[in-house]
Order: sequence, then structure tokens, then C-alpha cells
Amino acid sequence: MTVGVDDFKKAMQLWASGVTVVTTQSEKFGIQGMTVTAFSSVSINPPQVLVCINESADTGTGIHESQRFAVNILSSTQQDVSNQFAGGSSQEQRFENTPWTSGITGTPILDNSLMSLECSVIEKIHAGTHWIIIGEVQNCVCRSGEPLLYYRGTYQQLIIQD
Repeated sequence: MTVGVDDFKKAMQLWASGVTVVTTQSEKFGIQGMTVTAFSSVSINPPQVLVCINESADTGTGIHESQRFAVNILSSTQQDVSNQFAGGSSQEQRFENTPWTSGITGTPILDNSLMSLECSVIEKIHAGTHWIIIGEVQNCVCRSGEPLLYYRGTYQQLIIQD
């Protein structure tokens, strides 16, 4: 017997994670992005990461067409960016008030994020309601700051003690 959806959601809320915005740009769909908490490193050599994206998300369609994406790890000051990219607004509105630049692969990278990884898709695996997209990192940009965290359905911040 498997765990029910509600019990699984409740359990997963106990996993503290960073918050990312995954972005892409394709000829057919233009610039796209969405908030994603399912992100992980896969390999150090070659450098690879994965993101999990709901199969119904339009950003996933853009990634499928372009075969590239960026993972932007949000800083503690970017809760509004997380909310903006979480849905309920058009792709144009999501990027409207968020400064971004075109990375070396042509993928949008968010200027004020803590870190941005530009990736080329090397594999897509369909699992349940999501696509697991594995990308090889082509470029990384690191900035200073603290990460935005998500725990028990709310945003959190690190408390750094010296």
C-alpha cells in the first residue's frame, strides 16, 4: 500500500530546501521561468544537476524545445520573486519586474539570485506527474548573500552565528 497524497505532502513539508527559479528561452515560446524546490546536484565530474518539473508546466515545454535551462538559487531577499514565478501570472509578467540577463547559452539568468547555473539537457525521465530533467552545467555565476529557504509551507532564512 502506498502513502496517500495528503500524507506525502505533509511529510515533504518537513524537508527544508532552497528555492530556485528555473528559466529557459526557446524560439517558439520565448523566455519562461517557474519556481522549483526540487533541485539537486547529480555529479561533480562532469558537473550535472537535476530539476523536477510538473509535466503540465509550460516552462517544461520550453526546456524540451531549447534543450537548455538555468537554475537560479534565490537569495533571502527574493521571496517576491519566488511568489511571482510560482504561477498565477503570465510568463511576461514573471520577468517584468525581475532584472535578468541573457547568459552565455542564451538562457535568462536572474541578476540578483545567489547563484545561477546554465545547463544543457542530457536526459529527461518521466516519473509520476513530473519530468526529471538532468542537465550538464555549462556556466555558473556565484554572488554573495544568504539563501531563501522553504520549510513547512513558509519561507525561512538562515541565522548565522559567528
